[in-house]
Amino acid sequence: MLDPTQIRQKFVELKCCVIIPTYNNDQALETVINGILRYTNNVIVVNDGSTDHTTSILQQFSEIEVITMPANKGKGSAMRKGFDQAIKMGFRYAITIDSDGQHYPDDLPLFLELIEQNPGSMILGARNMAQEEVPATSNFGHKFSIFWFKIETGINVPDVQTGYRLYPLEQLARIKWVFSCKYEYEIEILVRLAWMGVKVLSVPVRVFYAPKEIRVTHFRKVRDFTRVSIANTILVFVALLWARPFAFIKSVRKKSFNEFYTEYIVNSNDSNLKLSLSVALGLFIGVMPIWGWQMMAAFGIAQVFKLNKFVAVVASNISLPPLIPLILFVSYFAGGWVLGINTSHLQYHSGLGLNWIKENLIQYLVGSVVLGVGLALILGTIAYILLSLFRKKHV
Repeated sequence: MLDPTQIRQKFVELKCCVIIPTYNNDQALETVINGILRYTNNVIVVNDGSTDHTTSILQQFSEIEVITMPANKGKGSAMRKGFDQAIKMGFRYAITIDSDGQHYPDDLPLFLELIEQNPGSMILGARNMAQEEVPATSNFGHKFSIFWFKIETGINVPDVQTGYRLYPLEQLARIKWVFSCKYEYEIEILVRLAWMGVKVLSVPVRVFYAPKEIRVTHFRKVRDFTRVSIANTILVFVALLWARPFAFIKSVRKKSFNEFYTEYIVNSNDSNLKLSLSVALGLFIGVMPIWGWQMMAAFGIAQVFKLNKFVAVVASNISLPPLIPLILFVSYFAGGWVLGINTSHLQYHSGLGLNWIKENLIQYLVGSVVLGVGLALILGTIAYILLSLFRKKHV
């Protein structure tokens, strides 16, 4: 175990600081700061418009950086001010800690040890929420946030609402805008870092909940819980529509053909029929005229019908640049065949008018559906036959 002097050196080597956003917590603030100063002087306190004795307390500490906001703007705004200042001062990491005395400064070395082993990660201080003194409402919010974070990112962590965290500032600086400014900011920023591919880790930390009669909290149960719920609603919508499909597609593209075939075909738990239907779906979506969105559409529909998302997304890549002209021509030709229109109708003599565009667009759209259905039926059947021959044990 490192002694305080060695820990001080680690703060310097890792370019790490501690940020304390505070609002009207003068009873515990001085104790919290003194506890942190035992390990580092890299401290930034953001006074979020406090109206108690916070200002006079902070004047006692000349060795720390103090940012004073003229009016209370919310925890999220205070944290953003602190992060901006930390980045300007050249820090690489920032550990946030609440000023109400809930967290123990003696746990700071745990964050340093883990980030040294996993550079660039986001580290959450996981509290033991099974303690008797933990309020019932906090326990509910704790489980509520874990559930939605899993939906939004696919990552399972033991504590999402903790204010005791280590942030990688270089990655944080890439987030140019946020829609949150109060308690929900911590959820938004965590989710968006996870979407960026930042590894999210957890470390067990102790937590102290003061008796109810002396406990200070600025969390307004109805208003702030509503804000958190709205933030989660927005994040879930973005996650399902864009973030998670995009991350999934990106991961699929990184795999070689052999890796894909082994992992998602040979070793898949899906039946041959399900894999064949996934191929058929991907091919159908791949020729639909939704350029740039085929893979996302294949992912979403496969998710709804519980097909193999990996196989469907790969199959939808049939619309690669070398094949696009052929797909366009065959679609147009098939549309003319179905509608009874000669394909030479593409030639025009009276100029490019709206009627000409409308007629040819309809012919192309009808043809793309016909081609998509044809490819799905033919190649989907072939895929089933091949899988049945070479993958009998999974039938």
